[in-house]
Amino acid sequence: MEQKKEIRILLWMVALFLFAFFMPLQSSNFQEALLATFDLASWYAREHVILCLLPAFFIAGVISVFVSQGAVLKYFGARAKKWVAYTVASVSGTILAVCSCTILPLFSSIHKRGAGLGPAIAFLYSGPAINILAIILTARILGFEMGVARTIGAVLFAVVIGSLMSLIYRKEERAKREEQMNFPEIPEKRPLWQTAFHFFTLVLILVFANWGAPANGDTQSAWHFIWTYKWYITGGFGLLLAYSLIRILKIKWQWVLYAVLATGIAAFLAATYIESPKLSPLLPVIVGLTALSLITLGDQKEEENRAWTLASWDFAKQILPLLAIGVLIAGFLLGSSHDDTRLAGVIPNAWIAALVGGNSLFSNFFASITGAFMYFATLTEVPIVQGLISSGMGKGPALALLLAGPSLSLPNMLVIRGVIGTQKTVVYVALVVVMATLTGMVYGAFF
Repeated sequence: MEQKKEIRILLWMVALFLFAFFMPLQSSNFQEALLATFDLASWYAREHVILCLLPAFFIAGVISVFVSQGAVLKYFGARAKKWVAYTVASVSGTILAVCSCTILPLFSSIHKRGAGLGPAIAFLYSGPAINILAIILTARILGFEMGVARTIGAVLFAVVIGSLMSLIYRKEERAKREEQMNFPEIPEKRPLWQTAFHFFTLVLILVFANWGAPANGDTQSAWHFIWTYKWYITGGFGLLLAYSLIRILKIKWQWVLYAVLATGIAAFLAATYIESPKLSPLLPVIVGLTALSLITLGDQKEEENRAWTLASWDFAKQILPLLAIGVLIAGFLLGSSHDDTRLAGVIPNAWIAALVGGNSLFSNFFASITGAFMYFATLTEVPIVQGLISSGMGKGPALALLLAGPSLSLPNMLVIRGVIGTQKTVVYVALVVVMATLTGMVYGAFF
């Protein structure tokens, strides 16, 4: 065992040496790829991390702490009606915010405790597929229509694939239902409307803080009006958040007042001394999130408040490093394309266009099957797909990759096989790939 470890270390050292020795620094293509790598990383840091990802981590933290998983799971257990079970299972990704591997123990648990195969499979697919962080970033980076198509497609996939699995194995499911256990009642700490108010206040802050200018330059539309006053609207929802912190989370009003004042002062200083309209909002957002973290971490009376920020931190430290790696890889291999910047990566655009360009059956199938076997850490699929699109990938294959990739991976398949068997796993994977291929072709025909 020790010898194998030493051999692996040696091989890594040799690989790094050979990479450094043969690094083509004189190649203009290699130099441009390096520049694209850091350009894309810089753009992501400025445009998306502070305004988009950091607030989204707090939203995921709310879901993780204030909405119990047991309370969610009971809705598609043995006692639930089918329409309730599939509805809850198909949107569970927004509740759980997990990746294709994190969903596996939850899937295994509910399957063994008696959940039907159909709802369990719908839960298995939708958990990673409609992760709220990924949907927000998809709409933000790849376009609003792609974000909507991914959301609708993921929900429909979950219901259709779950229903087909239940139909195919209906005899086994009929026998299983007779032996199902009841899920225990899990009382919630506070009324559902309070949790919903707190959650959607954070969501609306995120939405309006990232509201972009109209693409067509129209200055008369409602979209432009909202964009013009978006920071006033965001500030209004910020005050609702302050109310929620005091009335619902029971944080001391003095602490919340200090946080509001600090954020307001930061906004005034940024507007006065930072000339760039893109950079000036970053300071008050950073101060506001920092203040929110401090007042929740310092709350000694309500343990859930501290757990909220700690859960948000867990999401951040799990996702941000992987996202950074994904961005760097995407930039180096596929280039950087944003605003007026067009930098090529090391993979020629002609290769990408040949495999996943256009909207053919092959290009959509290739994108689906490749995505199914690759492992996408949460959110890393977005910069990768962005790079592929800028390199010639069609929008249909891009959607096919987004619908097949995050929910499946080779490690994911191996674990599923241990839970439901080889045959069911093969059928499940085939259904995902086929549906992703067909959906990509339909989407590509319209967009």
